[in-house]
Amino acid sequence: MLFNSYIYILVFLPLVATTYYVAGARLHRKLSIAWLVVASLFFYGWWNPVYLSLIIGSAVFNFAVGGRLGGSSSKQARLTLLIAAITLNLSLLGYFKYANFFIDNINLVFGTEVALGSIFLPLAISFFTFQQISFLIDSYRGQIKDFSFIHYMLFVTFFPQLIAGPIVHHAEMMPQFDKDETYKLRLRNIELGVSIFAIGLFKKVVIADHFSAYARPIFDAVDGGVTLTMLDYWLGAMAFCLQLYFDFSGYSDMAIGSARLFGIKLPINFYSPYKALNVAQLWRRWHMTLTRFVTAYVFMPMMLKRRKQAIQTNASEQQVFWATVAYPTVVTFLLIGVWHGAGWNFAIFGLLQGIFIVVNNLWQRFRKNTLKQNLHETTLIGRAASRGLTVMVATYSMVFFKAATTSGAMMMAGGMLGLDGFSLDSSVIDARSLLLYAAGGFSIIFLLPNTQQLFVDYEPSLEPLRPNEARWGLEKLKWKPSGRWAIYCSGLFITALLNMSKVSEFIYFQF
Repeated sequence: MLFNSYIYILVFLPLVATTYYVAGARLHRKLSIAWLVVASLFFYGWWNPVYLSLIIGSAVFNFAVGGRLGGSSSKQARLTLLIAAITLNLSLLGYFKYANFFIDNINLVFGTEVALGSIFLPLAISFFTFQQISFLIDSYRGQIKDFSFIHYMLFVTFFPQLIAGPIVHHAEMMPQFDKDETYKLRLRNIELGVSIFAIGLFKKVVIADHFSAYARPIFDAVDGGVTLTMLDYWLGAMAFCLQLYFDFSGYSDMAIGSARLFGIKLPINFYSPYKALNVAQLWRRWHMTLTRFVTAYVFMPMMLKRRKQAIQTNASEQQVFWATVAYPTVVTFLLIGVWHGAGWNFAIFGLLQGIFIVVNNLWQRFRKNTLKQNLHETTLIGRAASRGLTVMVATYSMVFFKAATTSGAMMMAGGMLGLDGFSLDSSVIDARSLLLYAAGGFSIIFLLPNTQQLFVDYEPSLEPLRPNEARWGLEKLKWKPSGRWAIYCSGLFITALLNMSKVSEFIYFQF
């Protein structure tokens, strides 16, 4: 079931929320939780009921292991159990997501004809696997004490964030369900939830899907081996970058809005990444909970281990940088790239992100140590140039994210650099209309506040914004429970509904 579908908006969400609060009003907290679990499993099984057994089996296994990890066994026994459980979770993910990819490459290298048959990727397996791994690690560290099976099932399956995140920690979400006020119908939560959802729906249906119509024919052509012009390549990449931006931004808003209808706050997962001044900042603003996960459980352990080794060997400052910053960064982003999909194009995408961040780190070190510049002091022109460069780098690298084939991605990436000539003619799409829409899209991105800034006075998400995030006259633009904002959000909502003639999946649903 899609957030941007009539069945979800007009039937499922109102029915689930109404029943949830009716049960809560009669102080049947467990009944409300059980209802959310049943509704979430129905939501997940809407695509393919067969995979309900997978998510339920995974939850049962990890719940049992989590209880053992928080027990009184020795530290070594608990560590062994943790490693075994994580290995099993990753093996399950690896089988469904990467088995055919590895078999295809083995056949290519050795000339064999091994076949596993069709393996369909279960919806959201990457997200609920990572979320449960974080639960296991938190349980091992003693950060989770008391939890019941029904609470754990809700933690794993809560439908607003089940399919594409955010990836939440048990301690972030589940304590909210322990509060009596969560089960009481509050008009403010409904107002906030509906308003945020309406904005996200508009981003997805009216903006993102519109850019998809420009990006699709160009990427279909390059995946089919058709050589295009340099302008076509750049226009296609730009259209996809804008599509992906508003698609994931819209999904994140709808997830937060849906959860808020139940009185639940989710973590921020998307925060104006194209306003970042470099690629490192972009990844701290894009899919923030995934970046948080890999930073905590991949980058930091690797960095600390290699730093200890560097100190023991009396390594030079330059050697320390390459060992403890550059290497862990590239490896971490290579894993992020592979997490997004089973294909060499995703590996190249992740590798590029890691290299770009290392280059940025070297540039910042050069500015600080050689040019003696204050990295916190930037001019308006400097910020504009940095953001423009960041968007260009993102646009270029996203070719490997979008293209269905590695050969198509390589051809397009080369064409963007002029390897197929420097023609500025476009033979595939209407370049002028795309540029006009792109100007509108970038104006929204750079000139308007994001959703978190609009709703900052009402704490739409778990993390409060810093004071400097609400500057440059934002007070006049902030959301308020007023008739004016009701008209605005109703207009966005109705416009989106009228444009839902063809339901399209969110891009991140494929991961």
